[in-house]
Formats: sequence, structure tokens, C-alpha cells
Amino acid sequence: MKKLIDFDGMFDEKLAEYMEENAGKYTEKQWEAMIPKLYKKFGDTYVKSAENTPKGYYAAMDDEELTETLVRHTRENVPVSDFLCRELENRKPDSLLGLLKSGDEQLLSFAVNLVGSFPKAFPAYFEILAGEYDGDIKDAVADQLKAGADDAKERALELYGKGVQREFMLEILSRSSVGDDRVFDILLKEFRSTPDEIPMHASYLAAYGDERALPVLLDYIDRDDVNYLEFQELKYAIEALGGEYTRPRDFSDDAYFIEIARQSQLPAEFPEEKKSDA
Repeated sequence: MKKLIDFDGMFDEKLAEYMEENAGKYTEKQWEAMIPKLYKKFGDTYVKSAENTPKGYYAAMDDEELTETLVRHTRENVPVSDFLCRELENRKPDSLLGLLKSGDEQLLSFAVNLVGSFPKAFPAYFEILAGEYDGDIKDAVADQLKAGADDAKERALELYGKGVQREFMLEILSRSSVGDDRVFDILLKEFRSTPDEIPMHASYLAAYGDERALPVLLDYIDRDDVNYLEFQELKYAIEALGGEYTRPRDFSDDAYFIEIARQSQLPAEFPEEKKSDA
């Protein structure tokens, strides 16, 4: 097993020296633009202690060693470089997929981000959604499933039917390709049957993109008991599906409208610019 190397720490030291040598030559914005380029160049620079370049150091590892190196970095608190992450991301080895069952949330977070919307990971992702995991982890997993919603659709339909994490399943289904009546009927049913979730479920219909939802949305937005937040989301959904709603509405007495208007106003005593004495 190769030793752990803090390539990011090495880069930071070299960068500090370089910035000191070139002090005053570049603006802060120019430095911000240069640093990623310098980091990329560093990845192809020979490092004596590694007997390789940072990129080459990880490229020479087999899949198991590469994943184990990530595990050791996290356990021994050695910064994980982008060079290691990119090698894992490009290969997506089975050993990395195995970390999706890790009880270590830091490792699990790394694995989700590096595996991405790779369909082979979806069974593990759905297990995470159904299990006892941190909300941020579940949100990250849901984002990956949404990115690959067509591949995730059948399992999402199955779990929705079983009542497992229905909101997550609706969110995933809403990102699948339009044309499946099963998905459309579910999204429409949830919109009609959950009056307390109108904004969210309207957004699912908008994301799905089936124009058949327009008559239902237009009928609902025209109701006098629609509040301002619901109205805004319904109007967005209607326009996203190619429709239009033009009836004038007065929300001046609506609590949501009043609060939003209050927060959007400048302070009553906003200081005026001082006039020049010249």
C-alpha cells in the first residue's frame, strides 16, 4: 500500500511562494482565475516524494487500492485531493460503490458525489432514501436519482406504491421523460388530493412537462381561496407547460403577500448618499 501524500498541502505551499514572488503583479480577481490553472498544472508536475506526478500517482493504483486510499485519507484526516477524486470519478470502481453502504457519513458523502448518477448505484441510493440517514445525504442521493430519473423510474414507482418516502419518489418521477401515464396519473392525483402541498406538487407537474395538466392547474388557480404563494407556483407551472393565466388578482390582504412585500422594502430610514462639499 502506497503512503498517503497531502498533495493539496504541497500545492498550497508552492502557491504561497509563487504569490510572494509575484506580489503586486496581479489583482485579486486575476489570482482567483489563475489558481485553478496552477492547480491543474501541478497535477502534471513531478513530485519527488511521490516518484510521480499527482495525477500519475493515483492513475498507477488499482481499483481496490484507490478506494482504500480514499478511506485512509478520511480516517487519518489527510486532505483528499481533487486528483484522487477525479481518478475515482472516472473509473467508478465496484469498491467505490461499496462505500455507499458505509456507516461513515463522510465516506458516504464522498461516494455519492463521485459515483454520481451511475445507474449501477441506484439500488444502494434507494436503500439510503428508505433508511435512517442524515437529511443532507438523502437530498444528495435524490439529486443523483433525479439526474438519472428514467433509469430510476420503475423502482421509484414500486416504492411509491408501497408508501416508502413518497415525496422523494414523486420528485424523482417528476424528472423522468414525459409520456408515461402511470407517472402523470400519480402526479396529478397527488396534486388534487393534498391541498396543503399545492406549491410543491404543482412544481412536480411543471417539471414533468405534460400539457394535459394545464386544465387542472388553470381551474385551481382561478379559485378565490388560493393564497399568494400557491398562486405564484401555480402560475409558474402553467407558464412552464405553455399556458397563460391573465385574470387580475388582488392579494393585498393576503398574509404571505404582505410579509413578502414587507421583507422586500428598504429600511424606512435608508441613509442618503453624503453630498460632496465641493
